[in-house]
Amino acid sequence: MARIKKIETGLYRIPLTITLSDSTHGEITAFELITVRIHDGDGAEGVGYTYTVGRNGGAVADILRREIPGMIEGREADDTEAIWHQVWWGLHYGGRGGPPVLAQSALDIALWDLKARRANLPLHRLLGGFDARVPCYAGGIDLDLSVAELLKQTDGNLAKGFRAIKMKAGRPDLASDVARVQAMRKHLGDGFPLMVDANMKWTVEEAIRAARAFRPYDLTWLEEPIIPDDVGGHARIMAAGGVPIAAGENLRSLWEFKNYIVAGAVSYPEPDVTNCGGVTAFMKIARLAEAFNLPVTSHGAHDVTVHLLAACPNRSYLEAHGFGLDRYIEHPLVLNDGMALAPPRPGHGINFDWQGLSRLAG
Repeated sequence: MARIKKIETGLYRIPLTITLSDSTHGEITAFELITVRIHDGDGAEGVGYTYTVGRNGGAVADILRREIPGMIEGREADDTEAIWHQVWWGLHYGGRGGPPVLAQSALDIALWDLKARRANLPLHRLLGGFDARVPCYAGGIDLDLSVAELLKQTDGNLAKGFRAIKMKAGRPDLASDVARVQAMRKHLGDGFPLMVDANMKWTVEEAIRAARAFRPYDLTWLEEPIIPDDVGGHARIMAAGGVPIAAGENLRSLWEFKNYIVAGAVSYPEPDVTNCGGVTAFMKIARLAEAFNLPVTSHGAHDVTVHLLAACPNRSYLEAHGFGLDRYIEHPLVLNDGMALAPPRPGHGINFDWQGLSRLAG
């Protein structure tokens, strides 16, 4: 084992090639990337990252620069569980969510990357290994696209090798949402995996009405129909809507997922490794879901998460996001007939173009 010697933090603003939109965040023109590089006493390095949809990245980076190094420098880098608890409780009073848990997530990813690199193993094998081929879907952020533009985007994703598609809902009138889902189903054909994401747009009653309206179109799931704070509301939608529910990208801890699962409020738990507490927390959430016979999916950070789902026998789909990072990564995610391939390189295998990113530093 080797001790943590130095922590470096970076903050970058990644412009998007096209403006994205959903029902809650509105127009998104750039993402903020916050990186962590951990160096140990033997000269090895681990890399982690988190992101925002355009704001608050400075707060995350500030925590990584000011609060965390003094807590963990000099510790054994392999002690990921002990470090996780030290940071969680060290930041707890001013944390439990928001920037602190995003910062901790990036740190934890870096520590696991370092551990896997030191072991000369790809991360998915260090985590146990199940199947390096992971079903993958294209996560479109396309609420304001016309139907013709939506179908054109879908054809582009099919050409890239995706064999499952997610689209946005949450327009001002339900009839417009239904027409778009109907057009997508007709375009894709019966049996093709189709997900719909409302980004927390509706009330419980509106969500139940929407779920019932979508039932004829055989959705794999309806995602985030209401705010994440309403566990009971999700359970009502599950019981009355007749459509499987995916939720969790805005949950920030193992215990929040526990509350959803025991309440019967989610069909597909959906942690994001960059905001749920990192690899350490993500894998606990996946095992918790497995104990309740639930499939686990994911949100964001597909280059890291492909390893985590590749270690989970209860994995369902990996979400592939179009956040613009591929331009700054040496080896972007590889697809083969709808399956994402967990890379065999040691660690998570993400090698950033640091020189290119330096021009986007915030």
